[in-house]
Amino acid sequence: MHHLTPPRSSLYERLPRLSRPGRVLCALSAVLALTACSSLGDRMPSIGNLVTPYKIDIQQGNVVTREQAQALQPGMSRLQVRDILGSPLLTSVFHADRWDYVFTFKRQGQPPQQRKLAVFFKGEVMERFEGDELPTEAEFVASLDVRRKSDKPPVLQATEAQLQAFQERNAKTAQTPPTPPTVAPGTSYPPLETPGAAR
Repeated sequence: MHHLTPPRSSLYERLPRLSRPGRVLCALSAVLALTACSSLGDRMPSIGNLVTPYKIDIQQGNVVTREQAQALQPGMSRLQVRDILGSPLLTSVFHADRWDYVFTFKRQGQPPQQRKLAVFFKGEVMERFEGDELPTEAEFVASLDVRRKSDKPPVLQATEAQLQAFQERNAKTAQTPPTPPTVAPGTSYPPLETPGAAR
């Protein structure tokens, strides 16, 4: 019977034999090489830490500001409360006299924001509301725009000099008459249909 592979004993016979110190040296160098790789990985930042995928902003619920909460008055109807705060995020069949407004906002690189406001009704009339400390509208907008470092809001009004310069610029463009478009030389085209052709 013929074997395609040589028996195991013949393979071991072909390998060079290492002395005991040689085997110890090989094993020690293999252990050192493996530990060097693992300790190098701890000190060097990995590609996963350097490159992070873009994560979209996640907003859930209604933004309720301090100004909106201050506009609520006991005795308001459900429709009036809905006009001020918007539709509640949570309404329950078992708690029909309670509306819950929950707001969460998650943005990459910022701590998540979460606020709750509960409005309680007696029948069809608002009785009271309770919830977390709510930010003003300006504070909420500032918390979203963390890239802007300036505490000074942008100026939204033009000065007299800016208005005058704007009017002068527009007056100059209005005084120059528009140039008429250049007309291409007249070309004649054959008729699209031949006269008297059957349809």
